[in-house]
Amino acid sequence: MTTRITPERPDTPGAMALIAELEAHLASLYPAESRHGFSVERLLAESVAFFVLRADGQPAGCGGIKLFGRDYGELKRMYVRPQFRGAGFGQMLIDHLAGHARVNGVGRLRLETGIHQVAAIKLYEGAGFRRIPPFPPYRPDPLSLCFEKPLAPA
Repeated sequence: MTTRITPERPDTPGAMALIAELEAHLASLYPAESRHGFSVERLLAESVAFFVLRADGQPAGCGGIKLFGRDYGELKRMYVRPQFRGAGFGQMLIDHLAGHARVNGVGRLRLETGIHQVAAIKLYEGAGFRRIPPFPPYRPDPLSLCFEKPLAPA
């Protein structure tokens, strides 16, 4: 299987389909007040660097990163379609987003995810992320977890 990760606007058809699938999945698990994903419009408005992973040309996963100066980059909209899970695509996306952060002089990654994302939590912890208290704009939420990972310099 040939894989490729490329920058892509989140309002392209493939990216929008991935984001819609992710949102539908999260809506089945969490109330609206515990879902913090950016809409396509907000990803664009806040200049989130967005990437799509394609497997044999098919959109298989996506992820974005919002940079907060050089302080940290927050991972947004991480998703791998169910039929592509188990192939290491989540780690590939994390590595790609970390590389984007490093190139931009950012030394750590942060993210927020839900407690029911068991596979995602395992992926993040396996990739070196550690739990931290909520960081702005997040507030304590029994359904939410925050993570951080320092990055080695480029």
